[in-house]
Amino acid sequence: MGVTLDERHEPGPAAPPARPGRPRWERPALGALLAGTAVLYLWNLGATGYGNSFYAAAVQAGTRSGTALFFGSLDPENLITVDKPPASLWVMELSTRLFGFSSWAMLVPQALMAVAAVALLWATVRRVAGPGAGLLAGALLALTPVAALMFKYDNPDALLVLLLVVAGYCTVRALVRASTRWILLAGLAIGFAFLAKELQAFLVVPGPALAYLWAAPTALRRRIAQLLGAGAAIVVGAGWWVLAVALWPAADRPYIGGSTNDSELGRAFGYNGLGRIFGQGLFGGRGAGAAAAADAADAAGGPGGRGGVGDFGGFGGMGGQAGILRMFESQVGGQVSWLLPAALILLVAGLWFTRRSPRTDLTRAALLLWGGWTVVGAVVLSLMQGTFHPYYTLVLVPGIVGLVVVGGRQAWLAQATLLGRLVLTGTTVVTAVWSFVLLDRTPQFLPWLRWTVLLLGVVLGLLLWIVLAVPSALRGRLGVAVLAAAVVVGVAGPAAYAVETALTPHRGGGVTAGPAVATGGAAFRAAGGAAAAAGRARLAAGGGGFGDAVPNGQVATLLETAGTRWSAATVGSSAAASLELASGTAVMALGGFTGSDRAPTLAEFQTDVQAGLVHYLVLPEGGGTRGGGVGAAITQWVQQHYAADTVGGQTVYDLAAR
Repeated sequence: MGVTLDERHEPGPAAPPARPGRPRWERPALGALLAGTAVLYLWNLGATGYGNSFYAAAVQAGTRSGTALFFGSLDPENLITVDKPPASLWVMELSTRLFGFSSWAMLVPQALMAVAAVALLWATVRRVAGPGAGLLAGALLALTPVAALMFKYDNPDALLVLLLVVAGYCTVRALVRASTRWILLAGLAIGFAFLAKELQAFLVVPGPALAYLWAAPTALRRRIAQLLGAGAAIVVGAGWWVLAVALWPAADRPYIGGSTNDSELGRAFGYNGLGRIFGQGLFGGRGAGAAAAADAADAAGGPGGRGGVGDFGGFGGMGGQAGILRMFESQVGGQVSWLLPAALILLVAGLWFTRRSPRTDLTRAALLLWGGWTVVGAVVLSLMQGTFHPYYTLVLVPGIVGLVVVGGRQAWLAQATLLGRLVLTGTTVVTAVWSFVLLDRTPQFLPWLRWTVLLLGVVLGLLLWIVLAVPSALRGRLGVAVLAAAVVVGVAGPAAYAVETALTPHRGGGVTAGPAVATGGAAFRAAGGAAAAAGRARLAAGGGGFGDAVPNGQVATLLETAGTRWSAATVGSSAAASLELASGTAVMALGGFTGSDRAPTLAEFQTDVQAGLVHYLVLPEGGGTRGGGVGAAITQWVQQHYAADTVGGQTVYDLAAR
């Protein structure tokens, strides 16, 4: 039998690394970590209310209609879907079908996803770096501010990141024996993540692909074939629903919100794909210039918006200007970047320390996995010209955490070298300095913390250098103690932000984690404080943040007795969602979320009115017609043919009175 040159020099499937018995402390420590995560994420959960009413209304619709559940409709009569695929809604809708529609029934599954993500990340990192490293990785994920925000919210990001962590776990399992089954499962998880938030799921693909292509213990041609199979699994995981939408008669399903052609692929590659990267003006919706103008207007009102405490309207929290340093700027830095400098340092150092390891070395493979995940994701998010929210950065958290823990372990193993000591000391000091910078952007929040972190971080960094550089029988134990103290100090800033985030109600579409950021001097700091006070008052009055209209109680009462298929129509999904939640009825969202969706057309709306399917037209507060599309055309037609009335200070047209 012949042997090819490619096969002759390739190792066969490597035996899995030895797995010593679990330390006696590991299971109790893991139980404490998961219990602590559950408490942190479930605590005060009901104060969030319906969170983002846009998705909450879709959950309510899916609780009442199977068609709305399958397609992700905004209303139970299935006019139009939300602007994302429905996978994240399915989880919440199944819960609310079991326990009844409520804030708790909707949000508890999101919080439990955090517990599952922490457990999976522990299991993933443990296979590479051991039990202590796995526990640290899980804790760092739980204590990242943007995670404490999104895993207590009804946005799609929680399911997206959980599924991507599943993909990371499957990739590490596949790397041990070049397992086709596990790498296919990784692809399937990424494909299903597409059904949570479309192309954002693919940001992490370069990491697992590079790690497997480089390090899997099998011949190159088999690695390539397995990765092609994983790509096919991605298509299967995402494509079954996409195909169902394409084959379903358009007349019997809702319009695909966010698309320009009632197509899921059009939405995925346009509005939620290239439009996000290059600007929505090229692919429908708000252009980059409009986004920049909105951001400038927001900045004029006060720095750094939030959808909870500290949100004051406008386009708060839209993430600032695109650029390579976006992850470190004021609106984004405090969400996710606390450990990002350390992660990048440890990625480079870890690859250097493992440069002479065999190609199949699992530690280097993990560095490639998490490094590709972090670097590619951060670059794409930083350079996005279209709509960008700081909470998008949740997708980076597992990668950052993986790099810090796995790379940090490699630096610790190299402590006997000058470079190892420099890396350990340098990352300790750099993390403390960067934490000081981030904490200084919120000077009213625990003002003592930033100086404490800076001082202790620098002192511990120098002490770590001394302990590791001086030969001593106690060096090992002293080094571990000092390093543990340095980790605690390095995590103090993000942990404080995470706890504050978990205990603070958030509502609306532009939410951000942590206290309101105030930068640029006394005037801006004062504006930030005023914004925070206004945000608290708004929440107390039942309102929300950007993208979350305040319900009008009198209008809601009117809609409850409408008796038609749609109690009312209004311009935009946010206003429609608020009325649906307040009245429990179906409301037409004219123009969808962006205001530019072609649903319904003027002719279709006129037919529905003539058939007695719509009772009222409710103008949004201020009378605006967002987007100037079908909403404006329909509003103009109604104004020409029907008399206006005022209900609770809001303009209402009775379409049945003519």
